[in-house]
Amino acid sequence: MKSYHTPAEKYIIKPVNQFISKSTTGGIILFIAAIIAIFFANSPWATDYHSIWQHKIGISLGNLELKMSLHHWINDGLMAIFFFVVGLELKRELSNGELASPKKAALPIIAAIGGMLFPALIYLFFNGGTDAAHGWGIPMATDIAFALGVLYLLGNKVPLSLKVFLTALAIVDDLGAVLVIALFYTSDLNLMYLSIGIALFILLLLCNKLGFKSPIFYAIIGIGGIWLAFLLSGVHATIAAVLAAFAIPANARINENYFSYKMNELRQRFYAIDPKDRQPNLNGEQLLLVEEMRSLTKDALPPSQRLEHGMHSFVAFIVMPVFALCNAAIPISFSEISNVTIGVALGLLLGKVIGVFGLTALIIKLKLISKPNGITMRNLLGIGFLASIGFTMSLFVTELAFDVNKHPEFPSEAKLGIIVASLIGGFIGFFILNHSKK
Repeated sequence: MKSYHTPAEKYIIKPVNQFISKSTTGGIILFIAAIIAIFFANSPWATDYHSIWQHKIGISLGNLELKMSLHHWINDGLMAIFFFVVGLELKRELSNGELASPKKAALPIIAAIGGMLFPALIYLFFNGGTDAAHGWGIPMATDIAFALGVLYLLGNKVPLSLKVFLTALAIVDDLGAVLVIALFYTSDLNLMYLSIGIALFILLLLCNKLGFKSPIFYAIIGIGGIWLAFLLSGVHATIAAVLAAFAIPANARINENYFSYKMNELRQRFYAIDPKDRQPNLNGEQLLLVEEMRSLTKDALPPSQRLEHGMHSFVAFIVMPVFALCNAAIPISFSEISNVTIGVALGLLLGKVIGVFGLTALIIKLKLISKPNGITMRNLLGIGFLASIGFTMSLFVTELAFDVNKHPEFPSEAKLGIIVASLIGGFIGFFILNHSKK
């Protein structure tokens, strides 16, 4: 265990590290950012706050110039980092996680599909055949950070199997959201740039097969090549981030047995150094051994896991809060609740509960799939309500779904439904799970 000696370490560094390391922290920061955005959107400074995100920022690469609003850069650029981490999580779960085994993956996959299908149908019930029909993808998404944040607030009141179930469900849900964005929320295609992006993706896959392990190499090709090509092609740039993540090597340079053997050997050599030679600073021989240990540790970590772990804090504490500050600035007005608001709110609240809980309960009652150990029907109902927290992903799809030039009111109406459903679903889910038997 790490010890803290100085007052700064004891009273500043240690509390900050403990706060950051908690599973709920990312959700707390995201919630605070959303509250700040909503406050400004309903304050006398609303116009000034909105204008901040409309400032144009551009970069030039020879004859090629990209000039977009800050809002656009956040949604197409900064959120690509979020989707890159989502892609890494998907790859990990599919290769050796909860989705690797068909038996373990079946129930959360069914729950996720139900949790995407029924919300879309409920939304279309209220908005089908209208100009707002294209927003059917908005209530399909679950915000994994918020949902897991609420779940982890309950501590040991919920079984580990329930946390695993929600995580697997949310991962499949994210995959569904990525596919929906790619297939249904893509603008006019530029086939030349799309071909370049696909060619670069194939290049990364070949480099993976050939044994290239440098994350920097994949970052340069993925960001400077695939992301830019997809951005110019008309396919949403976040899809490029997911593809780049799937191309990152998931195997380490050395296996676990060699790492354990070699690290033990280095440790013995370190301890074998004459204690008389030990000073407050490392001597030359010790320094070489520590460097070798660090290099060995680096080689034992798969690049995909190293990137996922290294980027998680940046996404949780920078990317998602900035996205919320930009996109959650919703004027709250209940005087004219539209069908868009009702469709999104009921799609999330009823659709997720029917799809996640109802379909899962039906499958279990029919004995087609056995219920995971430690999970009760009451717990599944609570998970159904937590899945209705659609915040980040739903807000993101809202920005893609509507033509603001024709109907500038639709995004605000949809966002109001997202906020209302997420708050109600989160509170009900927390209440149900908090009063469940352990």
